Parts: sequence; C-alpha cells; structure tokens
Amino acid sequence: MSKITLPGTGGNLEKASDLKIILLGDSAVGKSKLVERFLLNDYHPQQLSTYALTLYRYKCLNPITKKKEITVEIWDTAGQERFQSIHPSYYHLSHCCILCFDVTRKITYKNLEKWYQELVEQRGFNLPLILIANKIDLDPSRAKKVYGFIEKRREERKGDFPVYFCSASDGTNVVSAFRDAIKRAMIFKENGANGDLSDEVLRFIEEESLREDGIFNKNVNEENDMDLNFKELVIDKTNTALDVNV
Repeated sequence: MSKITLPGTGGNLEKASDLKIILLGDSAVGKSKLVERFLLNDYHPQQLSTYALTLYRYKCLNPITKKKEITVEIWDTAGQERFQSIHPSYYHLSHCCILCFDVTRKITYKNLEKWYQELVEQRGFNLPLILIANKIDLDPSRAKKVYGFIEKRREERKGDFPVYFCSASDGTNVVSAFRDAIKRAMIFKENGANGDLSDEVLRFIEEESLREDGIFNKNVNEENDMDLNFKELVIDKTNTALDVNV
C-alpha cells in the first residue's frame, strides 16, 4: 500500500492507495493530458509542489476479481524531467510504469533509452512496463514504423512489452492503455513482486512510524528499558547491505 503525507497538513493527513502507477518521459510529450483524458471528470489531482509531482487518485473495481473497489494513484512528474533526473522517491513502491514519447518529436523517442535505464536502476527489471506513443492523431503513419527501442525491449522481455499508439487529443487507445497498466500493476502486486530489499526496509520504517506502538514511537522509559540504539541504517544499492548496530 502506498502512502503519502500531503504538504501543509502537519503530517496528519495520510493518503493510502492500493496501486501506484508512475509516468515517465520527456517534458511536453503529453503525460498529464493522457491521464486527464483517461480520467475525464472522475479525478482529483493534487499538486504536491514539495515533491514536484502531480498525484491523481482513481477508484475502480479490482481488474482481476471484478469485485472489490480499489484506489489507484497515478503519479506525474510535474516538470522534474526538465532536470534530466527524477527523485528516487518517485519510483518507490510503484507497481507499473507508463513510458511516454511524442511521435512528432524524434528527441523524445531517443530519450526513451535514458528513461528506461533509470527506471531499471531504481525499480528493477521486473516492474511492468507499458509504452505510449502519444499524438498519433498528428501523424497516423508513425504507427506503421519499426522502432528499434520497441524491438529491443520485446526481445529482452520475451515479447511482454505492450505498446499503445495514443492521442490525448481525441482519446485514441488511452483508456485501453491505462486499464492495461492497472491490470498489470495488480498482477505484479498480488504476485508479491513489490520491490527489492531497499523497498522492504523503507516500507517497514514507514509502517512502524505510523503505528502507535511502533518501535519509533516508544516513550523514553520504554527506550531506556529496551536499551535500543539504532546508530546507523545503510542501504547500499550496489551491495544491498543493511547494517544496524544495537
């Protein structure tokens, strides 16, 4: 479950969701417009300027069981990509990524490799991934082209790399792409493939800090009795090392 504390709430307002889907791609490829086209009037965007992102919340039936209602968070970069890098917290505990480029701007296609490599570095190879080629309404012929990036990803992912030629302007394939992303995200979560050791440690810290009886909320006497002293917590992405001195 993904949680976020909204700026200006004093840390009292906790938002929880069942799934987290992130969008990646160059600035002005139409990421925000794609989300808004999918959600139409049924969404509540929240501008989180502290984190330089826009968070959209969407409720729907579980795409697997078709019964229980779930809440999906869709994260948009809100301009972070202009700095050629996204903060690691943006990727944290995500269940699916929608990678986007503009079929009318070649540079946005060339930069897909950079975004893909950053995604794999931050979230691992197994995170579900969908590619949206946006603005296809401006040049429908682009849907017939052969794209090296797509061929390469399909080869290394054994064909599991869905591509949607979309138009945020007229709605072409937008709903299908996002519904596919939600379904893949749910399958990923239910399979227990939520992340690496770093994610598990961060989630443990987050959950314990929210619990009244959590280890980070013990009173001074309890801490003295238990004589706990967490001196150092190191998460090394290279060696995946965890060092806790007690």
